[in-house]
Amino acid sequence: MRSLVLLLALMALGGCMNVSDMGEGARYHMSDAGLLDHSDTRRSLSVRLQPDSFIYIGQGAFVPPGKGPYPRPNVVAEEAFKGFVEYFPMVRRAQGPLGLEEALVEARSVGAHYLLYTRFARTDDRIGNGDEWYDEQAVDRLGIDTGVVQLMLIETNTRYLIDTARIKSRGGLLTFHDNKPEDLLGPPLEDYARSLLGMSR
Repeated sequence: MRSLVLLLALMALGGCMNVSDMGEGARYHMSDAGLLDHSDTRRSLSVRLQPDSFIYIGQGAFVPPGKGPYPRPNVVAEEAFKGFVEYFPMVRRAQGPLGLEEALVEARSVGAHYLLYTRFARTDDRIGNGDEWYDEQAVDRLGIDTGVVQLMLIETNTRYLIDTARIKSRGGLLTFHDNKPEDLLGPPLEDYARSLLGMSR
């Protein structure tokens, strides 16, 4: 009897939504509850770019305040490149951190339409494995990594700031082991690339 009720419930749910929608809904709720990685992106404008836009990605050399070791110097630009390359075929990134003026000069020199200028604004790399515990040995440092990234999208010819975004990320209780703040960047940066094309998930 119980299996019949379960089968009917699954059939009813199957009529309402497909399995991928159910999976995405479960992931969203687990992320919102703090079990999985979560990010919140706030954009100043909802501009859209053409898919053939040439975007140059650079990262500032700013060292963010926060606990734990500083992430790799160019990691935001590297992760942004990975997220953008699927959606914008003409994308390049700087080899290392640059000042804003330097990044604009480099973007113009390669013929880019836009500069995506990024930086880590804050990080908190909490203890998430045995090695980190051995280094810090502080109970109040156990927990979930967090980070804040700032983005500026600038038109290279006019130097016009066409969008800004702030991405706030935090790890999840089920995913924090061996994670670092930079490990949380991939999905929200890919979402940002999609949003510039007007695409949803």
